[in-house]
Amino acid sequence: MAPAAAGGGPMTFSAKTEYGLVALIELAAVEPPGSALQVGEICRRQGIPARYLDQLLTSLRKGGLVSSMRGPRGGYQLARAPAAITVAEVISCLERGTTAERQGDRSTLEFGVVSGLERQLEQARARLLNSTTLEHLLEERAARAQPQQMFYI
Repeated sequence: MAPAAAGGGPMTFSAKTEYGLVALIELAAVEPPGSALQVGEICRRQGIPARYLDQLLTSLRKGGLVSSMRGPRGGYQLARAPAAITVAEVISCLERGTTAERQGDRSTLEFGVVSGLERQLEQARARLLNSTTLEHLLEERAARAQPQQMFYI
């Protein structure tokens, strides 16, 4: 059964995940690789509130995705290569313990149909997020940074 075109809004990332991914892309792009990037620099470039970014990076550090270094040249860096960190891992790390609770009796045939569609959507989403790494996001960023060719007629 082919799904109908979406009439509602797109399935989006939470603000927490979106900010976390942006910060990780910044860390993945650090030159030379393995150098630390300070929270203030990420905040300045991306407009992310510093206290919020600190919380996100702390969660990512506890999840083993970034490491931190103290001192004047300190900051954060990726704990593994960008190709070894999936978007699914980032979401799992940042969204722990946040689930929406449903109310009422959900045992009707109609709820069963909707639940089946939801499972298919979640499986497709999981496949995409598990196969997308920070390296892929970094490559996409680089492609978007290239000047677009102009064609004149």
